[in-house]
Amino acid sequence: MSDVIDLIVEQWVKERPELADELWPVQVLGRVQRVQSIVDKSLKAFCAERGLEPGEFDVLTTLRRSGPPYALTAGAFLKAAMVTSGAITNRIDRMEAKGLVERVREGGDRRTVLIQLTERGQELIDAVMAAHLRNYAKILGALDRDECERIATGLRKVLEAHGDAAIT
Repeated sequence: MSDVIDLIVEQWVKERPELADELWPVQVLGRVQRVQSIVDKSLKAFCAERGLEPGEFDVLTTLRRSGPPYALTAGAFLKAAMVTSGAITNRIDRMEAKGLVERVREGGDRRTVLIQLTERGQELIDAVMAAHLRNYAKILGALDRDECERIATGLRKVLEAHGDAAIT
């Protein structure tokens, strides 16, 4: 069985045979890009069915997994989300209007603002998280657990080599 990436490599080998031994990265990265497209499409559909945008889902999951009180400062959230402050501001504005998050001033320092899950936001993410994981498992359905673990280990090595380390 072959896929589009096999065809792409085959075409390059035909057109530029001297590059045949150098095309191996396409075997991995081309497939990573195509899988990301599948994941993006699936996540967008999953979220749309629940009245969310993927970015909003990301906010909900980030806050929920942060533990009680399910709140992060705007700065901490920016580091975790790796998006611009303008994008976060707009996303939080929309989510606040939906009643999913709220901005809370922290203690005596009025400059420190926490983004916090509302009860409604927590109920929503708790209700959909298991379905989200089943959706991801479906995407990976052609692989067994051992294959998934080997792929995850290899991709982790690539990410770490490029400085994508856990933020604590």
